Amino acid sequence: MLQLSLPLQNISIPDNTFKNLEMVLQSDLDFHGKNSTYATHALHAFPAKFPPQLPQVFIQNLTKPGEIVLDPMMGSGTTLLEAVLLGRKTIGFDIDPLALRISQVKVDPPDIGRIGELGEAILTSAREHFSQNPGELIDRLDQRFDSSSRAFINYWFTPATQQELIALLLEIEKIEEIRLRSLFELILSATIITKSGGVSLARDLAHTRPHRQSDKSPRSALLEFSKRFNQFKRSILDHPPFPEHLIAQGNAQSIPLQTNSVDLIITSPPYANNAIDYMRANKFSLVWFGHAIDELSRLRSQYIGSDSITQFPFLSMPPKTENVLSRLRDQDDRRAKAVHRYYSEMKNAISEMYRVLKPGKAAVVVVGTSIIKGIDTQTHHCLAEIGVESGFMVAGIAERHLDRDKRMMPARLNQQSKTQIEKRMHSEYVIGFFKPGR
Repeated sequence: MLQLSLPLQNISIPDNTFKNLEMVLQSDLDFHGKNSTYATHALHAFPAKFPPQLPQVFIQNLTKPGEIVLDPMMGSGTTLLEAVLLGRKTIGFDIDPLALRISQVKVDPPDIGRIGELGEAILTSAREHFSQNPGELIDRLDQRFDSSSRAFINYWFTPATQQELIALLLEIEKIEEIRLRSLFELILSATIITKSGGVSLARDLAHTRPHRQSDKSPRSALLEFSKRFNQFKRSILDHPPFPEHLIAQGNAQSIPLQTNSVDLIITSPPYANNAIDYMRANKFSLVWFGHAIDELSRLRSQYIGSDSITQFPFLSMPPKTENVLSRLRDQDDRRAKAVHRYYSEMKNAISEMYRVLKPGKAAVVVVGTSIIKGIDTQTHHCLAEIGVESGFMVAGIAERHLDRDKRMMPARLNQQSKTQIEKRMHSEYVIGFFKPGR
């Protein structure tokens, strides 16, 4: 679409949502050079999250304060945090346990008055435990994990790092107030899942394609926790109580909300065929919080975009989408089935979005396409077609050019060689759906 530069934040036509939606889609949605680390946005790394200005501009121009904004695939909660900062009620669902943890803390952080003293106490006690009772820490590690989870930890974390992490975790688990405990657990997680470095033996962990680097010298978990803790103290704002919000585990294919109950939907579904495998990285933290590795593997198979196709109930697709699938079948039948699964799941999700959205309101879906066996899955066009079949009108599809210096995408290993996933992840698309009827 033609890219215009409009002062969108100053425009308010509350009775013409479709025209406003068209207008926002025609504006500059790249947001290069904009600060994306204010409030709690930078609390924890998360792959492929969009800049906060993207949901912000749609929320400002398509809703009023007090109205309800939904993200049924909320990821790290960028949409939710922007909604509450703008005085809207917000609802978010996700199937991923780490996404739930991140979003809850970002949207509802604890009182900052107690954070400083408590953080220092955690660090002091953990350091003492690590230096004075290493044998006890080893025993606690052996008692805490099942055999598969223990093997995973032994492969990816050095013995010294394991002892530092369990020393910190044991102190954090003494905190009785849930919001405070959740915050410090997330700070601990942020020492593991990082854009670079980190305390594990993994390389490229934040990009969801971890590789073990046996000669890596992991950073001290105690030092990294202290650094992340101090960064958070500097960035968090002392804020009044946020508007009403609900964050819960849920599947976008079966949204637990009443029909015609939401004023705006903004969401970013996963890529097809597990192009970005969230669980592959998230399990590095989740295993420390009591999630068994085998349990997380089973959960991964339930994600939209999973490549598991055994006994999956494939749905019929509209013509253009079926044509893409047919071309894929000629090249690789199994990959075609994985993409068919993705579009089937997204058909369910879009149908649910249509159901819960109020008539006369908008749904904004931010997607990336995938190239499989040389064939573009045309995700934006296929989902737009599926949306029309579900009852939506399409106000437009805008292209965003990604800022790769900030966007956490899979990165090349050297300057001459690029991965296939990096070659295609330079743009994403913003689909503007409108539910008629008012």
